Amino acid sequence: MATVRDIVEALDRRYPPRLAEEWDRVGLSVGDPKAPVTRVLLAVDSVLEVADEAIAAGAQMIVTHHPLLLRGVHSVAADTGKGAMVHLLISSGVALYSAHTNADAVAGGVADALATAVGLGRTVPLVPNVTEPELGIGRVGSLPAPLSLGDFAQKVAEVIPPTIQGVRVAGDLDATVRKVAVLAGSGDKLFDAVRASDADVYITADLRHHPASEARELALVGDGRPALIDVSHFASEWLWLGSAAEHLADAAGVETVVSMLRTDPWTARFDGVET
Repeated sequence: MATVRDIVEALDRRYPPRLAEEWDRVGLSVGDPKAPVTRVLLAVDSVLEVADEAIAAGAQMIVTHHPLLLRGVHSVAADTGKGAMVHLLISSGVALYSAHTNADAVAGGVADALATAVGLGRTVPLVPNVTEPELGIGRVGSLPAPLSLGDFAQKVAEVIPPTIQGVRVAGDLDATVRKVAVLAGSGDKLFDAVRASDADVYITADLRHHPASEARELALVGDGRPALIDVSHFASEWLWLGSAAEHLADAAGVETVVSMLRTDPWTARFDGVET
């Protein structure tokens, strides 16, 4: 029977911790390495709802993309958000492991999952790793045939999980899209890399007003590129879970379950009346 340590080793081989960004905190955050594991739940977020789902599913371990303890905490008291999660996991005998920016960087990881879902081929990293340039953050690739920006955005909306936010677009919907840059998760700090990639459109999440506005202003004094497609942070990263689950089942011989919970934080949207 596999143990928590076996799962950790299988995941570390597939998503080497050395590829994580300096600020990141990946790996095992809760659990006994010697504890047995027969079923693993995979999810995007380390939140109480996911812990409840794992317990109900009879899983002894959770693998998430987002770390529970990414930023420093000074207490894990049960009446704090992080503490409540830690106490629930320990009392229920459930371990927690996270593969974050290291899973973004590898071939076949989070970035490739998004690139594949939207139909890109011949992909290369958007920001290559300094020591291993064939790996890196984000992807840039080409569509098999040109599409209008409007048609491409519709395709994106159809392949990612639906969320309250939906898919937001900035750009001429009739513009032609051939080359696409993608970055799952928050990507508004990489506009220089996107422009250098010569992409027609950039798909990412969490685009803030000023960076997005400035990027479009700069595009409009040139040839209008890149257009922007802003999706939910959760939706852009959920696509990776299936391939991670398949790898873990093969490498460690455990049953895997992909969480179908929508852990995007937004629960409703209201549209006003145009005047």
